[in-house]
Amino acid sequence: MSIYGKIGHRIKALREKAGMSQEALARSMKLPRPAISQIESGARKIATDELIKFSQVFHVSVDDLLNPGKEPEVSLQVGKRQKEAKPQMRISVPQNNLQKFKEVLLYVLNKVGAKENIGETVIYKLLYFIDFDFYEKYEEQVIGATYIKNTYGPTPVEFVKIVEKMIEDEEIEKIKSEYFNFPQTKYLPRRKPDLAQLKANEVDVIDDVLNRLSEMNASQISAYSHNDVPWMTTEDGEAIDYESVFYRTPPYSVRAYAEESG
Repeated sequence: MSIYGKIGHRIKALREKAGMSQEALARSMKLPRPAISQIESGARKIATDELIKFSQVFHVSVDDLLNPGKEPEVSLQVGKRQKEAKPQMRISVPQNNLQKFKEVLLYVLNKVGAKENIGETVIYKLLYFIDFDFYEKYEEQVIGATYIKNTYGPTPVEFVKIVEKMIEDEEIEKIKSEYFNFPQTKYLPRRKPDLAQLKANEVDVIDDVLNRLSEMNASQISAYSHNDVPWMTTEDGEAIDYESVFYRTPPYSVRAYAEESG
């Protein structure tokens, strides 16, 4: 189910739980009734101000509204539901994205890789915010990696295989160390990034993410990622939908939506 479908399903469940008709909800929201039907079916995007209004109507926080894990039960089931086996996720990175992944990682490592707090977990989250912040701002991908929802935050599934190849090619070096008595995996660059592979706006977003987040340790940046809408609206173990960035709330949103309405 798409991010729009998840939010629409949540709104429908809250409306039915409150005993409201679509017409009554439309009046409360000052929207036409067909708009409510489209939102509930996942066919229409919801503006940030509409999300806030929905949260007020249903007396829930915006986070609760967006989080499918807190969805209310609307039907009863008898017996145990059999779990369906999830298909194995294929790791396939186009050549141009593979090269971009390598150059972005090398750029990050050359900038902050030597810091004591920058281990593998922090790098995962920095790459996630680089990819998702850029997508929110420009509706294009920098790396376009696939991030899954894990307990400790978003994890790029392609990372291990790409890094193995980079170590083999002597582009980076893997080091086992300790940080505050906890084991840590670090990666140090063995070459400079090819800046010709990175556009100016990509470098700007990367620098912004590093300036904001590279002082955080693994626990801090993992906790920070858990309050970002894309992570919150994804089931455990599932791929995080890039489109979900358009439902971000402050302080995570990096796009000036108000400026676009004029």
